[in-house]
Amino acid sequence: MTTNIRLLEADDPAEAGLVTLMQEMQAHYKLDCPPPEEVLEQLKVRPDGAEILVAEDDGKVVGLCSFSAIFPGPGLKPGIFLKELYVGAPYRGRGVGRSLMRTLATLAGKRGLVRIDWTADAGNDRLLAFYDDIGGARKTDRFYYRLEGETLDALGRDPAS
Repeated sequence: MTTNIRLLEADDPAEAGLVTLMQEMQAHYKLDCPPPEEVLEQLKVRPDGAEILVAEDDGKVVGLCSFSAIFPGPGLKPGIFLKELYVGAPYRGRGVGRSLMRTLATLAGKRGLVRIDWTADAGNDRLLAFYDDIGGARKTDRFYYRLEGETLDALGRDPAS
């Protein structure tokens, strides 16, 4: 398998394949997925700084790595927050995820970004083993928080905040 990994560009021909892979990803995580047209639109209007590496095998999108630059980090240095790393089911165990992470690490170095942070599902032993194997260090001194839905809306409307 020859995997090509590259940054997704504006109006990229890989967008259609990425929509299909994202639908698979949502099903994998048992999450609702918007209609394909809406997913495609979101790819086209993603926020500034939100980037996606795509992994392609013979022109087919088989993996993705979605990330954003973050600042500040330790020593007031910039880094990367990895939001999603996903490889299509038939391509797992073939080095695609490792290649995506290697490309992300190379990109970070070229951009002067000093670290990559991410979260992982604590109940996914295969995923945790993968991250351990590539040298990821588990950080247990922090909690992961999220604001969404009604809670996010309420905080945004709260004049006391």
